[in-house]
Amino acid sequence: MNSIIKTEHLSKKYVMGSQIVHALQDISIQIDRNEFVALMGPSGSGKSTLMNLLGCLDTPSDGNYYLDGTNVSSMTDGELADVRNSQIGFVFQTFNLLPRITALDNVALPLVYSGMSKAKRIERAKEKLAIVGLDDRMDHKPNELSGGQRQRVAIARALVNNPAIILADEPTGNLDTKTSVEIMRIFENIHNNGNTIIIVTHEPDIAAHSHRIIRLRDGLVEYDKPNENIIMSDDPAHRYSTS
Repeated sequence: MNSIIKTEHLSKKYVMGSQIVHALQDISIQIDRNEFVALMGPSGSGKSTLMNLLGCLDTPSDGNYYLDGTNVSSMTDGELADVRNSQIGFVFQTFNLLPRITALDNVALPLVYSGMSKAKRIERAKEKLAIVGLDDRMDHKPNELSGGQRQRVAIARALVNNPAIILADEPTGNLDTKTSVEIMRIFENIHNNGNTIIIVTHEPDIAAHSHRIIRLRDGLVEYDKPNENIIMSDDPAHRYSTS
């Protein structure tokens, strides 16, 4: 079996006062290694809750979650942190960069907790910045970079631990159309290099780059099908110059 993610009857509920809110109900999905998947759905559909569970940022109320064959459903916070650090890279809409340190130091930061020497951390961070086309901006601080460049730094940081999975939550939400296409080109390249990519988005244009779309509504899977009209960012109709 080639699945890297498998959920069985996954549910998540929250107690709010006297009410129980069912954020996710009976989610059973399988994502194979090196798939490119978009999670879609309206606000309140459960897509962010599902991303938090898949990213080991939270644990389910019921059901099982197997990550690369290991059941992580009942792991402790410390065990989940180890899994996140070794297997999953995160990219967020708001970049989440530390403003007072350089792009290079932002990218290298996750490696501090791995016990890697400083020289090797810097070497690895430079390598990942080169992948996203920012090797000439590594000494700049976030406020000296454009929004697209900041998101590239965030992607490089997500790659720095060589994770198998990249989870991106609305990664183009703060970017213009031209820059969004440039960022999607980077995700396509990462996917082509073997990573599993899961993007949470409400934008059909962004989801169109994925190879499979899972749509949630009211905490349930409403739609799960291959994307038959994949848009590649180097298609002539979607080509933009990078800057």
